[in-house]
Amino acid sequence: MTVDRRIDEITDRIRERSRPTRDLYLSRIRAKGAAGPKRSTLSCGNLAHGFAACGPTDKERLSGTVSPNLGIITAYNDMLSAHQPFERYPELVREAAREVGGTAQVAGGVPAMCDGVTQGQAGMELSLFSRDVIAMSAAVGLSHDMFDSVVYLGVCDKIVPGLVIAALTFGHLPAIFVPAGPMTTGLPNDEKARIRQLYAEGKVGRPELLESESKSYHGPGTCTFYGTANSNQMLMEIMGLHTPGSSFINPNTPLRDALTKEATKRALAITALGNEYTPAGIVVDERAVVNGVVGLHATGGSTNHTLHLLAMAAAAGIKLTWQDISDLSDATPLLARVYPNGLADVNHFNAAGGMGFLIRELLDRGLLHDDVRTAWGAGLRPYAIEAKLGADGQSVVRQPAPVESGDPKVLTTGDKPFSANGGLRMLEGNIGHAVIKVSAVKPERRLVEAPAKIFHTQGELSAAFQAGTLTGDFIAVVRFQGPQSNGMPELHNLTPFLGILLDRGQKVALVTDGRMSGASGKVPAAIHVTPEAKAGGMIGKIREGDMIRLDGDAGTLELLVDPAELATRQTAEVDLSGNEFGIGRELFAPFRLAVGAANAGASVFG
Repeated sequence: MTVDRRIDEITDRIRERSRPTRDLYLSRIRAKGAAGPKRSTLSCGNLAHGFAACGPTDKERLSGTVSPNLGIITAYNDMLSAHQPFERYPELVREAAREVGGTAQVAGGVPAMCDGVTQGQAGMELSLFSRDVIAMSAAVGLSHDMFDSVVYLGVCDKIVPGLVIAALTFGHLPAIFVPAGPMTTGLPNDEKARIRQLYAEGKVGRPELLESESKSYHGPGTCTFYGTANSNQMLMEIMGLHTPGSSFINPNTPLRDALTKEATKRALAITALGNEYTPAGIVVDERAVVNGVVGLHATGGSTNHTLHLLAMAAAAGIKLTWQDISDLSDATPLLARVYPNGLADVNHFNAAGGMGFLIRELLDRGLLHDDVRTAWGAGLRPYAIEAKLGADGQSVVRQPAPVESGDPKVLTTGDKPFSANGGLRMLEGNIGHAVIKVSAVKPERRLVEAPAKIFHTQGELSAAFQAGTLTGDFIAVVRFQGPQSNGMPELHNLTPFLGILLDRGQKVALVTDGRMSGASGKVPAAIHVTPEAKAGGMIGKIREGDMIRLDGDAGTLELLVDPAELATRQTAEVDLSGNEFGIGRELFAPFRLAVGAANAGASVFG
């Protein structure tokens, strides 16, 4: 199947734009890969330290240069439901490695914070920066240079992007990402949202709210709505960094364990010691990045990836832009409706055909590059499958993805899309550049022209709602929420309040230099506004009552004030000292000083 002309043209321009940095990157990882396993050149003292705690068989294998050694980078902790299942994985991986004559060692752990716990709390101001901390933490583990390949154990919001940045920094090493899977279905997401709104209106109390939340988030595994965590899993599969069919299998099941063991053996099969050497830096090229963006649009994925994909691509020397993402949205139909873009959760998506069905539909319509190299081998077509447990109860067998969707309301075909485009696009105008996700916003709500109401914290908007002062049509401007100001926290707690006002018939929207989240929903929200207020952006010069026009379909974000007046305005003076201390925020002051703009990935790595 020939790749769609629009997809091909965007890929070509990314390739041309990236050529100098990509060529330099490739030359570096090829030189490192050509040097062979570093373990063989370590001094005897170095090597003895590296395997001192191993058993006799592992020591013997690690003493030579023929047996591959697999590094494990794990984001395990037992507070996060998505990562708690990883407690068992190191032993599964070690056992599987020994079965094929290899060894495996936990190279290091990385922090893993839960945005669900920190939403609306001070800890959320560390969330985005944790991505880059995770990359650096993984680098510390891999710096021992004991490994021929790596498996990365991570699931959630900043964790997978941070691990990808690390994997590409060590791009001479093969990499396979191993997920834990989503928790089983609990309280329906629309019911959870209904209770949240009732609580915001004071119609139910905290006991009712906690009961609802506990029924939604009720066991081990990823939260089941289609936020950043599950968007991460989609990306790892469609970019070829998972084994086929492994994204959305529930934790602690025989198939989940079989897939983990299979991933281990595959990671050992593709080292430089064998005949299928597949370094991660070769897998993630311009075509794989475009495939990831197309997958994000086709599934209505997380707005956070307008940051993460840029940072991940940059780690491989690839220069992706918001304009590329926006243009790819125009070329990609929406094929999945998973909450908040529908009522289903990821378990329903997987049961309807899941990633195999989606990949086949996109491939058959020329919307994905098939001529990629993946951790599984040549081409993306082998991912158009459904993984099952073998008759022996230990192995994985694969069969072609179903021809028909198991639920056309959840997953549809390319000739009957839910929307002609992915619904994630760039906004631009005199306020700056921003991102909006319109796939869950009703068409009649995508254009809002209304006066600004200014807020400098989430708490201020919440207090205004409780006081009943958010009357009439308005656009809430929540500013000084960018990475330089306070680490760019998610403002997801604003959604229930603004949603209630929408339901009352008011026209409302949000404009912010902060983030919303993978759960961005029905409220039109111009997020990631760049330049941010702290950097002197126009968002910091908007005044109470200024008219703003946000047009999600036209892609514009305009402050309707005379340009001559705007030229005389100064950025509002806001005391940010309260964001600089407590919950570890003082330790991240260097990050706030070094971080780049949102439209460059909001990274501290330049």
